[in-house]
Amino acid sequence: MSDEYGLDAGPDPAEFAARNPEARNVDDPVYAVGIGPGNREFLTPRGARAIEEADVVVGFETVVEFVSGTTDADLLTCGYRDEGETLSRFADRVAAGARGTAVLMGDPNHSGYQFLGKVERAVDRPVRLVPGVSSLQVAASRARTPMEDTEFVTLHKSGDLSDDLERLREAAGDRHLLVLPRPFDLMPGDVARDLLDAGAAPDLTALVLERLTHDDEAVTTTTLDSLAEHAGEETPFSDLSVLAVRRT
Repeated sequence: MSDEYGLDAGPDPAEFAARNPEARNVDDPVYAVGIGPGNREFLTPRGARAIEEADVVVGFETVVEFVSGTTDADLLTCGYRDEGETLSRFADRVAAGARGTAVLMGDPNHSGYQFLGKVERAVDRPVRLVPGVSSLQVAASRARTPMEDTEFVTLHKSGDLSDDLERLREAAGDRHLLVLPRPFDLMPGDVARDLLDAGAAPDLTALVLERLTHDDEAVTTTTLDSLAEHAGEETPFSDLSVLAVRRT
């Protein structure tokens, strides 16, 4: 991790993670596991095995908490401020011969490439990605928005989101939208306001799907116009939310 990454300036670790196809038939890789939306019933058997067999597991504290009871590995938890230091400790353990697994929420292919890139830059070993079930997939099921008819955008990342927001503006009304908001500056109400300002129809059906697969799962069904009333204010919605906007 020789380069610092700022909110609006590179180098973007997601680009590092996506620079080449994954190497095949490698020995002793580090695993990067998508743990699903947090309900262990949605953790895939392959992902569970990579976690169970690890000597050391690293990830954001809220993610590691979900799998802490499934492994005897040493658990290294971090937040945004200390992730570089924590990944350095993880890399030292891996370099000394420990079996390492990084855990990411949902499916890393949907919103996890920045952390994946940081893991890859930290360790001197190939990283094998184990996809998971994303809350995005669950949201598509709840909202009945087939993925082939849907524009998906993740805002849950650092950096400039202008191109991502423009994709949503262009697709609104013609295709279903599935959006992973960014806590807490681009929450569902803020996205709704941006779409309306770009000319989207106020009566488009909007669903905010919170804490999917958990006991306190909640789905709010409204219109884009009503949802936009929450723009720029303290949001009533969880940071574990997916926004779905159905097409006309």
